[in-house]
Amino acid sequence: MPESCNSRHFSWLMKSCFPNPQDPTSKPLSPNPIITISIPTATTLSSLSDDLLLECLSRVPSSSLPSVSLVCRRWSLLLQSPSFLYLRRLHHLIHPTIFTLSAPFAASLRLPDGNDANTDGPLWKVASCLPFPVSSLDSLSHARLSAIGSRIYIIGRNEMFCYDVWSGIITSRSSMIHPRKKFATAVLSGKIYVAGGGSRAGAALEEYDPETDTWRVVAHARRRRFGCIGAAVDGVFYVIGGLKIGAALENEVTRAAAAGAEAYVYASTMDLFDVESRAWLRSRAVPGGGCAVAACAVAGYVYILTSHALELSFCRFDARRRGGGGGGSGKGFGEWCKIKSPPLPAQVRLDSTVRFSCVGVENKVVLIQVSGCIDDLLRRSGRNVRGLKEGLVLVYDCVSGEWSRGPHLPEVIRRAACVTVEC
Repeated sequence: MPESCNSRHFSWLMKSCFPNPQDPTSKPLSPNPIITISIPTATTLSSLSDDLLLECLSRVPSSSLPSVSLVCRRWSLLLQSPSFLYLRRLHHLIHPTIFTLSAPFAASLRLPDGNDANTDGPLWKVASCLPFPVSSLDSLSHARLSAIGSRIYIIGRNEMFCYDVWSGIITSRSSMIHPRKKFATAVLSGKIYVAGGGSRAGAALEEYDPETDTWRVVAHARRRRFGCIGAAVDGVFYVIGGLKIGAALENEVTRAAAAGAEAYVYASTMDLFDVESRAWLRSRAVPGGGCAVAACAVAGYVYILTSHALELSFCRFDARRRGGGGGGSGKGFGEWCKIKSPPLPAQVRLDSTVRFSCVGVENKVVLIQVSGCIDDLLRRSGRNVRGLKEGLVLVYDCVSGEWSRGPHLPEVIRRAACVTVEC
């Protein structure tokens, strides 16, 4: 017996319960029928209201969503609506997934949670080549990723694309006003903010509105950074680390003398921008100094990995502004806490060949080695260590405070950009 009925079953049931009064061979339900029942015409999905259709579509398995989005324009628009995302969450069909891009290749990883029946370890799923224009691949070599719902915005130097993970469709969007490379980006209140990333961009902080597909400059940064990292918590955009660009010193001697100190100050600090008041808050310095090499936001905190002369350290910044009475005076806001460092060999100093990316997945911090080989780094310093090749993935549980190993990044994904997306 099938688990669900279809239109044929429903029609048979109606005819069985309510005989046709025009048929002389059919027997009425009672000797003196006084009510004539007309069987309504069949109801199709197209005739349903948006609310009912959304309720039906929100229960479709994720693997079928690409096909559903191609049925008609109405269904495609419903899948892009905030109500669809809300209903998917309500039905526990939304799972935070790590998405990595090394154009034109992409891969995704879903970490298991308590609701998973499958006890097997998580595995990366490598997508086929995404259909980017060949002419755009160079612009996307240092792209940054931002996710809003099920849509991933791939921000290149002078191009931008939107990739819908449910439909699998890539569309071109407006590019930034100022071309940038190695800039900071984060999402707040459904809008994307970018800062830093090259002298041509100057100190302009830009805001992107996906609804209107427009960029605008909303402020100018206090520090002009290159190679910085972005994070966002409680209405604040954090621009972390990086190097100083556009130094305007009087002569080369003075420039050389100040270069080291200036670079250190920028690499170990972060600027805070309040998007609601359009004002910069007091800058903060990472405790113990060091160069910020990766950062992300998780559950009201900003987690930062820093590289010192001969070691790595891991700390968190309490960014919960509204956690203690509202406004900017949340209890604990601005407090630093040094936590357990990732399980990497002692006395490792990261150089430009080894890079990490950091993303938050629910109550976990996932540290992904997106380029370089730690074995080679140690070998250059005279140490022979094996087992730490490219694509290392480490997972920090913010509740237990412990690190664990995740599945290695696929070999085809190198120098990747990473983001967490709901799908």
